[in-house]
Amino acid sequence: MKFNQRHKSILIEVICLLYILLFVYAAISKLLDFENFRVQLGQSPLLSAFAGLIAWIVPVLELFIALLILLKRWRGIGLFSAFSLMVMFTTYIYIILNYSSFVPCSCGGILEKLGWREHLFFNAAFIILAAAGILLLASRVPKLPCILKPIVLASAFPLAAFLSIGIVVLLFVLSEDIIHHRNNFVRRFPGNAVKVNDIDLEFSSYYFAGAAKDRIYLGNHTAPLLVTVLDTVLHKKKEYKISTNRTNFLFQSVQVRISPPNFYLIDGFVPVIYKGNVNNWKAYVKWNGSTTFSHYQLMDSLTLAFRSNSNINGESILGSLHFGSKPKVLFNKNLLQKQIDGIFDVDGTLHYDKDTQKLVYIYLYRNQFIIADSSLNLSYRGKTIDTISKAQIKVTTVSSRQEMKFSAPPLIVNKTSAVCKKLLFVNSALLGKYEPVEMWKDASVIDIYDLNTNSYKGSFYIYHIKNEKLKNFFVLGNNFYGFIGPYLVHYKLSKRLINSY
Repeated sequence: MKFNQRHKSILIEVICLLYILLFVYAAISKLLDFENFRVQLGQSPLLSAFAGLIAWIVPVLELFIALLILLKRWRGIGLFSAFSLMVMFTTYIYIILNYSSFVPCSCGGILEKLGWREHLFFNAAFIILAAAGILLLASRVPKLPCILKPIVLASAFPLAAFLSIGIVVLLFVLSEDIIHHRNNFVRRFPGNAVKVNDIDLEFSSYYFAGAAKDRIYLGNHTAPLLVTVLDTVLHKKKEYKISTNRTNFLFQSVQVRISPPNFYLIDGFVPVIYKGNVNNWKAYVKWNGSTTFSHYQLMDSLTLAFRSNSNINGESILGSLHFGSKPKVLFNKNLLQKQIDGIFDVDGTLHYDKDTQKLVYIYLYRNQFIIADSSLNLSYRGKTIDTISKAQIKVTTVSSRQEMKFSAPPLIVNKTSAVCKKLLFVNSALLGKYEPVEMWKDASVIDIYDLNTNSYKGSFYIYHIKNEKLKNFFVLGNNFYGFIGPYLVHYKLSKRLINSY
């Protein structure tokens, strides 16, 4: 009997020692590398929304439980707490492996070397050790505390496991809802973008003009009648010169738009539209009216959406132009929402998604975008994940010139953007929570939003070239193309990034 009791005592001490070493080591590792631990939690697909709080709770809880196990009077409660915490950790890993949209990197000192499945078995082993320790402790204590009585233990184990699993599942559900629909500016990186190729265009004045199945068309701000054609892998390059039937227009900023087999020359500041065929690159005047505009996007072969200024108060307004045999102009003065002046504060970028036949207007200085149909009827107003809901700009009027100008540098929120197959891609200008500042010195971040569900999907990085940052970009299927200085770069997007296609 004495021999048996002695071995039980040794086993209990060994189990307690293992738990003390595990929790103290894990807690100190997290606290010593706290910023990295918080960043890893922030990238977790389960607990992103609560990363700031959980980053403190977990190591403090581990140290507290280790103290309870160390004190013999509280050892039973300590082992039960350890059992519950390890069940939580195991549930977390199980959900990561089976229900998560992506699997992040693991964390925790030396345990970081373990994969997620190895972590699962490691935790399961410690759950068994905790349960064994509790049972051994109950069998050798003559006056049992209530928690260690056999009848209590029979229900305590399943109850503790149920509550522990329930807490993690609840946090998972709440975090997912917050991240996708009520984000508090926590980014996730569920997949990656892999660089495939780049091409030196020699000049930084190129822009995306259109695409066909196997071709990319580029325009050039400094040579407006020049069209550069590339294959989709950026290996072959050709150039074409557009000729026009009339040259008497005083263009200010003419650009080319290509939707094969047609191409268009549009200025906007000069109310004229040329149309031609890519087979001969000859352009003819299709429309010459009185409405001036900017930020235009073709919706079909004879209709475009644009931003203009109201004849009543001069404020920005969204409209559409049908330039067929019977031209028609339509405006919706309620789409853009004025906050300060109705001009600078509503500045942004206009897109048209052919898959949904929706217009997308994303503001430059605030965390909002607008979705409307081709008739300019509002579908909904969405938000990006940053927290700047009001434009932080200062505008003044120079009376001598009757001009409005910025009196201080504005805070840019959404730098550039693109749409493709029901997804909105945004080059954000702001650093999110739990993100390493060092990355912003080396790369630009692209956030993805699902236009069908009005939800945030994830983010990825595009790296700078020779200290040049991403200036503009476009997306074709799973191909990302970005203009960085004189370079056009090509990245492949992983399926996890575009799983809404």
